[in-house]
Formats: sequence, C-alpha cells, structure tokens
Amino acid sequence: MATESPRWFTSSYSSNGGDCIEVAANLAAARGIVPVRDSKVADGPVVAVPVTAFLAFVAGVQGGTFDTV
Repeated sequence: MATESPRWFTSSYSSNGGDCIEVAANLAAARGIVPVRDSKVADGPVVAVPVTAFLAFVAGVQGGTFDTV
C-alpha cells in the first residue's frame, strides 16, 4: 500500500499576502492529523495537529473567538 502524500492547500482568504499557512487536510481521515506549515517555507517544519484540535480551532475562528477588534 502506498503512503498518501500531503496535498497542500492555502486558504483563499490569504489574498496572496504571503503571511499564510498551508494545510494538508487530505490526511485527516487516514492519519487523524492535519499537517500545517508556513507557506513561505515549504521545506520547513510541519506541525501535525490532531483532527479534533484543528476542527476546534476552525470553529473558533468561524465563531469569532479570536477576533481582536
């Protein structure tokens, strides 16, 4: 069985500003993680975030938990 490679995705909300993260959500079901990396350093470190933590983070962003204004 072949190991699935990450398919990196940058949010459309990043608007090409360069200060972005990329995620590889395609590994969530198979590995239970969402790899996250800095889009400016593609060969740099990758943080493996547990799916449950990533979903909680996304829900917080959508719900305004991290709004500073």
